[in-house]
Amino acid sequence: MKKIQLVSMPVILVLLAACMMVSCQKKKTFVENPNMEYRTLGSTGLRVGVIGLGCGGFEEIDSAASRELVTAALDSGMNYMDIYDANPKVRSNIGYGLGDRRNEMIIQGHIGCWWNGESYERTRNVEKCKKGFEDLLTRLNTDYIDIGMMHIFDKMEEWEAVQGTDYLQYVQDLKKQGKIKHIGVSSHNAEVALAIAKSGLVEVIMFSLNPAFDRVKSGNSPWDPKTFDNMLPGIDPVRVELYDYCAQHNIAITVMKAYGGGDRLLDAEKSPLKKALTRDQCVAYVLSKPCVAVSLCSVDNAGKLDEYLHYLKATDAEKDYNAALAAPVAQACENAGKGECTYCKHCAPCPVGIDIAKVNKLLADAQQAGKVTDELADEYKQLEHHAGECVGCGACETRCPFDVPVKEKMKEAEKVFGY
Repeated sequence: MKKIQLVSMPVILVLLAACMMVSCQKKKTFVENPNMEYRTLGSTGLRVGVIGLGCGGFEEIDSAASRELVTAALDSGMNYMDIYDANPKVRSNIGYGLGDRRNEMIIQGHIGCWWNGESYERTRNVEKCKKGFEDLLTRLNTDYIDIGMMHIFDKMEEWEAVQGTDYLQYVQDLKKQGKIKHIGVSSHNAEVALAIAKSGLVEVIMFSLNPAFDRVKSGNSPWDPKTFDNMLPGIDPVRVELYDYCAQHNIAITVMKAYGGGDRLLDAEKSPLKKALTRDQCVAYVLSKPCVAVSLCSVDNAGKLDEYLHYLKATDAEKDYNAALAAPVAQACENAGKGECTYCKHCAPCPVGIDIAKVNKLLADAQQAGKVTDELADEYKQLEHHAGECVGCGACETRCPFDVPVKEKMKEAEKVFGY
């Protein structure tokens, strides 16, 4: 009978240390890239690249393209990402894209996004919030989210309605449990964002900020072109107070819609400023605010990243936005009475299943081309539901943060595409 040889304690400790070392090697940690500019994310202490990644470009790409995009972003020094989309495909693809590099990406994930089986919903229902958040963790293959964002509060009554409720308690419980490290909120309304900032609850605010929106009087929709007929000569006082308060109290702002939504500020004909800005100028503008830490961009393939990252090597002259903003801004938009869709999908869900954002995008592309090309016709045909199925209930318009006349858009799309 063979004797069993016992392993001494020192040998066991060495073996355990070796295993831990191998395990640690698999989990990469982020190292600041000399080609990226970094800022501290408010009171969180996290160091973040000033150009961050949005999730808007992931909807139309597969897992392989997602991996390529996330890898390119991380390799370039980008280490901050917003994930609001509840679409399981999008979340799974991002999770696959991150792979074993999860620890290199600071994730801003939203609480209040739920997938109902067919479309995204914004909700304060705690059971739905829990399912949506746990799904996010599972699909990203992680046990925590760095910044837990309370998803879109654009009306003061919405914020007031959650005070003392289980929704707000759930968010705070997630932080106590370590499932989120910091609490944030997303908003398009400066007055609401300021009130939430003053509540002392949040460390990060995701906010729509650009040189056109800054000149819209508080309370008016920045997506109703008539608003820009009387554009303010300077920044709206409420926005000034918001930016100053955040800077003074070390609350970070991460910026969405830096290019006006749908790159509108890059096109002189579409821009409320009636003058085209460059990406570099838009980024320079938002980063000029001391409270801003990250300017988010949505990209659908790795090859386009250089367009957004050019800011990092742009000259001072290329970043200078003052000349463009000095131009007259009165009577900024001739398309009176109609808001412009940014394809954010906050209008969902449609009771008959229409992908409103996609229909609006195809309509805009057809109008820009001056005709319905074969490619656009094929894309429209492949949609499960079409504009002609709209029942005119108007539920989408009540959820749209930019006052887009969706019912009119659907009638227009039906006319253009024929059904």
